[in-house]
Amino acid sequence: MLLTAPQIHDGYTFLPAGSVLETDDAGTILAVHKEPVNGDVIRHQGILCPGFVNAHCHLELSHLKGMIPEHTGLIPFLKKIPTYRNTFTDEQIKAARHEAHKELLRNGIVAVGDISNVTDTLDIRALSKLHFHTFVECIGFTEQHARQRFEAALSIYNSFAAQESAGKILRQTVVPHAPYSVSKAVFELMDKHQPQALISIHNQESPDEDEYYRYKTGMVRELLAGFGIDDSFFQASGKSSLQTYTEWFSPQHPMLFVHNTCTTEEDLLIAMNRFDKTFWCLCPNANLYIENKLPDVPMLMRRNAHICIGTDSLSSNHQLCILSELSTLKKHFDLDWEILLRWGTSNGAQALNMQERIGTFEPGKQPGIVNIVNLNTEPGVQRII
Repeated sequence: MLLTAPQIHDGYTFLPAGSVLETDDAGTILAVHKEPVNGDVIRHQGILCPGFVNAHCHLELSHLKGMIPEHTGLIPFLKKIPTYRNTFTDEQIKAARHEAHKELLRNGIVAVGDISNVTDTLDIRALSKLHFHTFVECIGFTEQHARQRFEAALSIYNSFAAQESAGKILRQTVVPHAPYSVSKAVFELMDKHQPQALISIHNQESPDEDEYYRYKTGMVRELLAGFGIDDSFFQASGKSSLQTYTEWFSPQHPMLFVHNTCTTEEDLLIAMNRFDKTFWCLCPNANLYIENKLPDVPMLMRRNAHICIGTDSLSSNHQLCILSELSTLKKHFDLDWEILLRWGTSNGAQALNMQERIGTFEPGKQPGIVNIVNLNTEPGVQRII
């Protein structure tokens, strides 16, 4: 099969005009021709690019779509989530989760880094065409019960690990939720469990996080107290959260820092100097939904940070669409589409360590092919392979 369009982005850059993709019926890239070829070429409008990678999502929270108001700030947002715990039936939660999965497919997403606190998404991993890296969150801001909290997360991890892959990538790791919800003792148990595992963490999403680590004051402390958590063991480090908790992970871990709304240049450099691989996942629509603030993207770019893209959950977003996230970044920072599409494809594939199969148009890969139209007016996306 031969396909072309006015523009083809191969996951890294735009190819020369007239380039043609050659695939087999299963979508494997056979060749990338950088000049016109003879044959029956299928011509599309707009842009062809590899399938998108959603590096950070919470499918298990899909039933909360529209339930929490916008612009509350992170701590009030987090306080709201438990109030809906018994509001929905299991069937409603399942239906919302499956509709969200269909939305990912409609929007040209081929792989997802999905956060799980329970085993609900086992059913979607079993039926989906998507590649999954499931980040099993461990939550436990406690020293006394650290082992118990970790073992609970490990039980969920084992359920995902036992699932057969059925020809697609299915991976999982145990990871912390956020610096304010995991104690040092739990961090250290995760570090030892899989010493070279990919770690994802909600990082510096709010200024309250750094305030707590520097001074042990502010809204995070109020949040913990509201959940009945005794933080008397915690000692303020006088440093940012990132500068503190990264010392509890060995440098062999690839690190996926998510949100980074309040990450400074000093934080970034400390992380990049400590770890062999760091990836910085931006979820701009969720940042605007919750905090009405965006990360310092120009700083990240100036320091050559490896940026990838996520959607967060439908509790904090109106849609699960990587193209929408890229459009938001384009609007606020006037970035080139060549760079943005790289973040949504090849960079995401590298962040989830799936680059051998997806993310770019290269012979032997099966990245999926999406068609983007009306990019500068009313963008639309459709997966064609």
